[in-house]
Amino acid sequence: MRRLRAVPIAACILLAACQVGPAFRAPRPPVPARFDATPEATPEAAPNALWWRDFGSPELSALIAAARTRNFSLRVAVAQLEIANAQVLGAGAPLLPSLSAGGSGSFSQSGPGSTGAAKNIDTRRFALNFQASYELDFWGKNRDALRAAEANADAARFNIATVTLTEEAAVATTYFQALADSDLLATARQNLTAARGLLTQLRAELAVGVTDAQTVAQQAALVASEAATIPNLQSLYRQQVIALGTLTGQAPEFMAVQGGSLRAIHAPLIHPGLPDQILARRPDIAQATANLIAANANVRAAIAAFFPTVTLTGSAGWQSAALEALISPGSALLSAAASVTQPIFEGGALLATLRVDRATYRELVAQYEAAVVAAFSDVETTLTALHYATIQEALQARAVDRARAALTAAEAQLQAGTVDIGTVLNAEQTLLSDQNTLITARLTRLDAAVNLYKALGGGWEWPRNQGH
Repeated sequence: MRRLRAVPIAACILLAACQVGPAFRAPRPPVPARFDATPEATPEAAPNALWWRDFGSPELSALIAAARTRNFSLRVAVAQLEIANAQVLGAGAPLLPSLSAGGSGSFSQSGPGSTGAAKNIDTRRFALNFQASYELDFWGKNRDALRAAEANADAARFNIATVTLTEEAAVATTYFQALADSDLLATARQNLTAARGLLTQLRAELAVGVTDAQTVAQQAALVASEAATIPNLQSLYRQQVIALGTLTGQAPEFMAVQGGSLRAIHAPLIHPGLPDQILARRPDIAQATANLIAANANVRAAIAAFFPTVTLTGSAGWQSAALEALISPGSALLSAAASVTQPIFEGGALLATLRVDRATYRELVAQYEAAVVAAFSDVETTLTALHYATIQEALQARAVDRARAALTAAEAQLQAGTVDIGTVLNAEQTLLSDQNTLITARLTRLDAAVNLYKALGGGWEWPRNQGH
């Protein structure tokens, strides 16, 4: 009768298992109502996941596709996720019983001299057994360890998205820099050709006495100066091509860029949306949140380690002198046991672990809040850069048109003899400088657009099956 009463009591004890420690609550930092660098009426829009296509460059799309497949940093991140998933499998093992099996057989023979028998006596013994052990997770220590491992796996998954977006943006900005270097190189060559043409003309005029030697020397110096800039521009262009090879996971000898001009790249119109939408679109914020969840679970597990550990063990087997009679009711052996272990003194090891885990959680809270502020700052900074780069590009294009018109007028006046060669040289230098500045302004605008896509999360969205 007492045994029957003990059954519901034991069941209540098993069901009373509880978790200790603080429940996870995500920090809620203040979120601005809008970005200062956007108009009052900002359309709610998220970047497309294939945002690089908005620039209208098939070659850029091909380069990013190659990076998504072969980029070394991305491959490392994928391997880290595989490691984290394996750790989840290991962390879940203590929540399940452990089972093992064993068997043995022995043979011995004793002669007549040792037993007094008339002949040898053979002794055989066979055994087969199974053992089971299970730790009752009363305080949730093992469940919290599993939860921490799962959160770490989520963080590794979000890290893949972060690395992917970072490498995609790096490919785009490197490609645009290569095009800018190509444009600078083309401009330098065009100006060198024009300067050499003028030098040839001046030398012909010197031969007939129309101009003087000083004028020819000044033009020759300009030709030499412009020729000297070309090797450096060629080097800069090649360096960008090499960098693209690294980003796409291939040796530079196998890298080929068709190139072109920044003028052929479309600068898309980007709507940043509202600040509160950014937190759900940035994989680095999701990663920081997952790290917090893991740290909170580690704190709970560290607290649970102070409480008793209850372990159930049992074994069943058979033992027989004859192999054919091994598995029979008469040879069965059964045993069961329960043990309780309560930590009493461990030299401060448990307390040290708890303090480390709590401090780690506070550290990660600070990192999370810093990541949130950085996200808002990234968007605000890139919006500002894009806004003023767009204005600068338009103004600089106007300056180039005026400089080109001034050079045409100066060359006509030189032919008419109303100005000297110095006026033409100054006009040439002004046009070259303005053309280079325009290329730089165009590059700044495109880089700002890429960085804004990156700041907005590049079209990434928080998985629907996970809260935030």
